[in-house]
Amino acid sequence: MTIKSSTGLRDILLGTGSLKATFDAGSEIRIYAGTVPADADASIGAATLLVTIKNGVSGITFEAAPSGGILEKNAAETWSGVNAATGTPTFYRHVLTADTGALSTTAPRYQGTVAVAGADMNLTSSTLTSGATQTLDSHAVALPI
Repeated sequence: MTIKSSTGLRDILLGTGSLKATFDAGSEIRIYAGTVPADADASIGAATLLVTIKNGVSGITFEAAPSGGILEKNAAETWSGVNAATGTPTFYRHVLTADTGALSTTAPRYQGTVAVAGADMNLTSSTLTSGATQTLDSHAVALPI
């Protein structure tokens, strides 16, 4: 269980930006089935997109400020999406909405594993079913520095 950040995200954090400002500008979480890419720079490959999580039709945002070193989902938002395919989720990526999923060392992204328990993102079901709504009630990010 290790969330992996892309080179592009690390460059932003080390330079002029913040994780919050970067992703609050228009982002979404994409949940996939298939082989987990080696790192967040890698292409999605043959993985199947199961669902894209947004705030309605808008991008998702975080709370106004971190607390205790943790940045959490904006509690006022409903993060959800309609499953585009049926499958067993294995990983997710938090990306900007324009991200193509191709190999990139400049795109800000982070990715983690998905399961029912013991993963970076734990869901209530081991299978997502096409046409059903998937909701993320909580999501938090911490930096291990």
